[in-house]
Amino acid sequence: MKDMKAMARPFLALYAMALVIALLGRIGLAVAGGTGVLAFDYISASGVPVLDVICSILTGSAFVAFLFAAGLALCVSTAGAVLYGALASRAEGDAGAPAVRPRPLTAFLWGWATALVALVCLMIVALGILSAVQVGSMSSKLPGLPIIVVGVIGFAAFLDTLLGAASMVVCACVARWRAGHSLEMALVVAVAACGAVVAALTVGTFSALNVASISLPALGGWFAADVVANVAMLFGAKAYADKMSLAS
Repeated sequence: MKDMKAMARPFLALYAMALVIALLGRIGLAVAGGTGVLAFDYISASGVPVLDVICSILTGSAFVAFLFAAGLALCVSTAGAVLYGALASRAEGDAGAPAVRPRPLTAFLWGWATALVALVCLMIVALGILSAVQVGSMSSKLPGLPIIVVGVIGFAAFLDTLLGAASMVVCACVARWRAGHSLEMALVVAVAACGAVVAALTVGTFSALNVASISLPALGGWFAADVVANVAMLFGAKAYADKMSLAS
């Protein structure tokens, strides 16, 4: 029972963060659905949004397998940010290894590596669940190569900077904890504040992406806003972590 009590606060904080993310996601979906960014009553027809076309191809067992692939990619991404925060917060000599300092550059580089591994895991599974007919159907309905290339570059930049920012935010929460504040509360507040920014920008990005005819300037503008916000959170978290370190 003593061990259960000792573990209660961390687990309750985990559940609180999960509920905050779920709530933000629900709000985002409501806004996306209400404004027409996403349609939940897809009917096969010409001139429909790109994501509706792609998702309509993932049916039956392929859809279930894709959920596993997406879950794996999300787990790798989340674990990367948590691992960075844990490694950057350990004291010198812990586990026989020297302490490492959290820096925006290393957070970004490990965020990039984590994003790459997550996408590779996603592709490994996805390539095994699509038949030749599905691949052909998806290829024929996707936009032109220039738009796909721009989209991939933009998504990679968004994901890399996002994971780097998440890693640094975890470090900032740990620094606040070392200054005598609640780690659990810091994490929940960080998830709510940063998650709200990411959710709003995600809806905006989808509004430019999920259309029958994609506008490159509009899509590029949203991706640029995503990256700028992520970089701002990355360096903002670093500045806050340094401030808390000086106060401790």
